[in-house]
Order: sequence, then C-alpha cells, then structure tokens
Amino acid sequence: MEQVHNQVIKTSDWVITLLITAIPLVGLIMLFVWAFGSNTQVCKANWAKAMLIWIAIIIGFYILIAIIFGAAFLSRL
Repeated sequence: MEQVHNQVIKTSDWVITLLITAIPLVGLIMLFVWAFGSNTQVCKANWAKAMLIWIAIIIGFYILIAIIFGAAFLSRL
C-alpha cells in the first residue's frame, strides 16, 4: 500500500487533475479530498495543500482590498 502512495503521477493524470480543479466548486471540494484523503498519493496531497494555502492567501488579499476600498468609499459619504 505504501508503494502506491509514493509512485510518480503520470502526465495524463496531472492533466485530468488540473481539468477537475478548473471546475469552480467541484475543484475546491476535490482539493480538500486530495489534500486530506488517505488514499491520495503523497505528491498530489502536498500539491493540493499548497493550492489550498494559495487560495486562502488570495481570498485574504481580496478581503483586505474590499475593506480598504469599502472604507474609502464610506468615508466619502
């Protein structure tokens, strides 16, 4: 079982993985499944965790920008 988790992922599998993550809600759910699932290969799990971290950073950045522009807009009223 340990050998299955450490195998190299083929290019075609990565293409399918990226296609699945491009679907708006399904991609986000699948990132959580791949990141924290027990049947996921190690390299895909690490990649999914890194993608979730980037998504959290980007959402935080968007919230910060919305707060800054929202405060600037409200201060002009």
